[in-house]
Amino acid sequence: MNEFIEAVKLIKQAEYGVVFTGAGVSVESGIAPFTGQGGLWNQYDPKFIEINFFYSNPTQSWEEMKKIFFTDMEESSPNKAHEVIAKLEKKKMVRGVITQNIDGLHQKAGSKNVQEFHGTIHTLSCTCCGKKYGLKEINLQTVPPRCSCGGVLKPDFVFYGEGIPAGAYEKSLEMAQNADVMIIVGTAGQVMPACSLPITAKEWGAKIIEVNPQPSAFTDTITDYYFAEKAGEFFDKLEKEMKL
Repeated sequence: MNEFIEAVKLIKQAEYGVVFTGAGVSVESGIAPFTGQGGLWNQYDPKFIEINFFYSNPTQSWEEMKKIFFTDMEESSPNKAHEVIAKLEKKKMVRGVITQNIDGLHQKAGSKNVQEFHGTIHTLSCTCCGKKYGLKEINLQTVPPRCSCGGVLKPDFVFYGEGIPAGAYEKSLEMAQNADVMIIVGTAGQVMPACSLPITAKEWGAKIIEVNPQPSAFTDTITDYYFAEKAGEFFDKLEKEMKL
């Protein structure tokens, strides 16, 4: 039996399958990763999403964010990987998704149980009163956008210098501990504390299936089945094999 067929069998038989995704799953939707070849931080200075810089320079920070996050990312559509992951959840072969991405594409594809470990671009909160807004409620013609109380709005994704949202962290950890199969997709495994979650899953007995064009920090340490493929290619093959 080849490795792919073995991995398919594992996914089918999983009692508690979890998918753990990084930027690589959204590259085929036209969203650039932050690091590596073609990464955003090769073109932009990441200081504009440092929390102290944001509070000191909200206009400059928002001008940069608007260019990067609120054009391409907002208008992007799910790709084959997002769609098949949602189908796996519908068929109860996957219980949920832990994503490091902030683009909301898993939900757009139909995934229901998504833990957004690093937050989302689709909601914003007032830095003064805490009031929440949906992105569609906000006019970004003039930045920074402001709350009805006059406070500056901040996107609800994690800036450098901020902690992980408590709810997302706790639920993600619980999912990692419960997983009997974890599928890692499109992440180099270099961002803490997110990269500790697959390690936790492995320590609690999960089999690890990894889909990454290039080897990651997980490949030679915790991965049981490694597929050096783009996410879309792998999940297209999986969909056909499983007749989803």
